[in-house]
Amino acid sequence: MPGFTKHSHEDDPTQIVRTIARISQMLVELRDEYLDQHREDTLDQIERRVQELQDLADQLRTARSQSSDVA
Repeated sequence: MPGFTKHSHEDDPTQIVRTIARISQMLVELRDEYLDQHREDTLDQIERRVQELQDLADQLRTARSQSSDVA
């Protein structure tokens, strides 16, 4: 189909935003867990989730610039 660009599921901004929301909810739960019991492994999980959010922000930025290049 001319003009049709197939994007992977991971390149879809909607999916990226949904993943950001899921990780954000996990962070809220990890925050509550950490406030209840100050554990190092919980802090490690929080750091990993924050890194995932940073990676997703990059993916979203890329997906948005690619979609504006196509339009």
